Amino acid sequence: MLIGRIAPDGRLNGRVKYEVTENLFAQMNAQLTNEPGYSQGMFNLDYKGKDFRTQCQVGNNGFYGGNYIQSVTKNLSLGTEGFWLQQQRKSGVGFLARYDTKNMVATGQIASTGLVSLSYVQKVSNKVSLATDFMYNHMSKDVTASVGYDYIMRQSRLRGKVDTNGAVSALLEEKINPYATLVLSAEIDHWKKDNKFGFGVRVGE
Repeated sequence: MLIGRIAPDGRLNGRVKYEVTENLFAQMNAQLTNEPGYSQGMFNLDYKGKDFRTQCQVGNNGFYGGNYIQSVTKNLSLGTEGFWLQQQRKSGVGFLARYDTKNMVATGQIASTGLVSLSYVQKVSNKVSLATDFMYNHMSKDVTASVGYDYIMRQSRLRGKVDTNGAVSALLEEKINPYATLVLSAEIDHWKKDNKFGFGVRVGE
């Protein structure tokens, strides 16, 4: 699979994904720009086993990373991840847990970089899901929590959330025909007085 996009300012984003075997996938992401030091590249190698999944990552500027997640029971999965930035001499290790049933998904993550993240999604019905998340950064002392919703209608899908920073956002996807979808999005940040609106058309199944 090949995906490419070029922006008016000259930035080029590309992605290549190749299925080596039924369980092994290779992927490369790249962003090329005229600004020195802002071009990025990342190569991922993913392997999906019967009850586990692992990934190795290599990027520019001496980035190396990897993660592994293992199914412990039918509903519980545990995993770990780590990275090393050779140029900045920085490293980090994280641990994560995921518990899911037919109607809910709960995740938790803690990292040596000082990040704590929790999320919970509850399926209310076949068309409605509610979600909440919490993020704490020990280094910067930032705390953010949000609640959101996902409502699937016959020919459209509405998603939105509100967070403790005063930002309210919504995304509407309206299917025009089987091959085209109209997308409308909006975000209002009351504290920063920053309002955004966007629209687009997605073509393809």
